[in-house]
Amino acid sequence: MIKYYLDFEKPIEDLELKIEEMRRISDGKDVNLSGEVRKLEKKVRDLCTEIYSNLTPWQKTMLARHPDRPYTLDYISVMVEDFMELFGDRRYADDKSIVGGIGRIGGESVVVIGHQKGRGTKERIMRNFGQPHPEGYRKALRLMKLAEKCKKPVITFVDTPGAYPGLGAEERGQAEAIATNLQEMSALRTPIVSIVIGEGGSGGALALSVSDRLFMLEHSVYSVISPEGCAAILFRKNGDISQDEYSKAAEALKLTAQDLLNYRIIDDIIPEPTGGAHRDIKETADKITERIMSSLSELKIKTPSKLVEDRFKRLKKIGSLAKTNTD
Repeated sequence: MIKYYLDFEKPIEDLELKIEEMRRISDGKDVNLSGEVRKLEKKVRDLCTEIYSNLTPWQKTMLARHPDRPYTLDYISVMVEDFMELFGDRRYADDKSIVGGIGRIGGESVVVIGHQKGRGTKERIMRNFGQPHPEGYRKALRLMKLAEKCKKPVITFVDTPGAYPGLGAEERGQAEAIATNLQEMSALRTPIVSIVIGEGGSGGALALSVSDRLFMLEHSVYSVISPEGCAAILFRKNGDISQDEYSKAAEALKLTAQDLLNYRIIDDIIPEPTGGAHRDIKETADKITERIMSSLSELKIKTPSKLVEDRFKRLKKIGSLAKTNTD
């Protein structure tokens, strides 16, 4: 059973709780409710299909932040064989909001890096709620350089509300660390495949997503600012901001995977199980693995120079304008 339900999932919660109750009543008893359970299960499937195929951008944002949604280490545990985590930026400290190491995906030796939000209050504090400090980005860059030296592809999982904006992070060069990652990743002479698995927020996400192939899970989001931050700037007057204004901001930001594919900022969308990735992490991980392996088969045949050249061309196309005849 899913432990946490979002507001728009309330009808699903009611049915699933009823199914659980029926199973408990009939367990080991003479009462046979299997027929009723099957009917309710079908009703849940139909309801899930209806609800999740018509989500608003704000609802997708909530789903991307779902507390049960798989994080980087969850995918690593399912997808990556012989994973060995590496620590530290060799300058200041080890930032636990970014994890990374070496392992094998589909038999291919790779370097895997990703944001990690943490579960439960204690771990979330330790992981700084997935908001990296400068040392986190420098650790990520160190691992990318290791991958380049060893001629291994880089796989990144993006899932952060944004880089940490605290005083200490700014004093240690937050903006410089992000900018350096953008510059170095654009010229890295090894394949880079990035997947937005949850929330891709601002430069904190961009610092791990300059890549040859950029994919998003179906219910993930990727934006220059959060809907809350956008609404605070645009709509705050003399009081609290309403849910309607959050929804309005999310719609205006065009932050869904479908929007970004339409604008050709990402390369493709990876489907999720009905109800979200947390409903079946194995199925989601298999689809991510399939997309990673197909991308690497295309990228590995390119020379390092060609790889960098094509990556630069891909980046230049983002945000390009086309002239139209207004006569």
